[in-house]
Amino acid sequence: MARRLMFATALCLASTAGWAVEPFSAQYRANYMGMQGNGRMTLQPAGAGRWRYSLDVTGMGARLSQSTTFEEHGGRWRPVSSSDSQAGESGLAAMLVKKRSVEATYDWNKGEARWSGDVDEDEAGPVVLRAGDMDGMLMNLALVRDVAAGEPLEYRLVEDGRAKPQKFRVDGTESIDVAGESKQATRVVREDGSRKITAWIVDGMPVPARILQQRRGRDHIDLQLQSIQ
Repeated sequence: MARRLMFATALCLASTAGWAVEPFSAQYRANYMGMQGNGRMTLQPAGAGRWRYSLDVTGMGARLSQSTTFEEHGGRWRPVSSSDSQAGESGLAAMLVKKRSVEATYDWNKGEARWSGDVDEDEAGPVVLRAGDMDGMLMNLALVRDVAAGEPLEYRLVEDGRAKPQKFRVDGTESIDVAGESKQATRVVREDGSRKITAWIVDGMPVPARILQQRRGRDHIDLQLQSIQ
């Protein structure tokens, strides 16, 4: 699938790979806990030199929403705030998907991150921040950048009241179908106990062509790219 990118503005950040951050809107076919739906991933300017990166998945009575607002500082991307919510609003989803909403703030002046909403006391923080720290959504964006640049796929994830090192490994290349067209993709994998994330990165695309999250060997979320503009 040819990239249909019609961007009015662009901002080049001094990141490790010199990667150009540009607005986009990507449509995904989604499978969430066995329920079919649609996903939309966007990157938009948020003002004051910041960007908002978000993912919304809806379908069969379920709703999943994640977003992060980030900025560039000292040649690195860093999160400023993030939100994560899910809910089963009707049908089978009302029984399978537990309602949850969490907000995070990354205060770089104080050097700490805190969480509020549906969190346990030990998940509220604070967690001391370090240069280079990321949240889950921002790590996803950085992964595309770093695969393209051949950089190490190692990050410190600050999320849910804790900081944890994350390391992806390149697991080969394969052809992947994107909207009916075959594309060559680099497959990267991260395994963390019973959880596994696999992403397929296509050169020239600012988002993964596919993201598969598995828990205990079962598919949890499967997003497959349909179009991008």
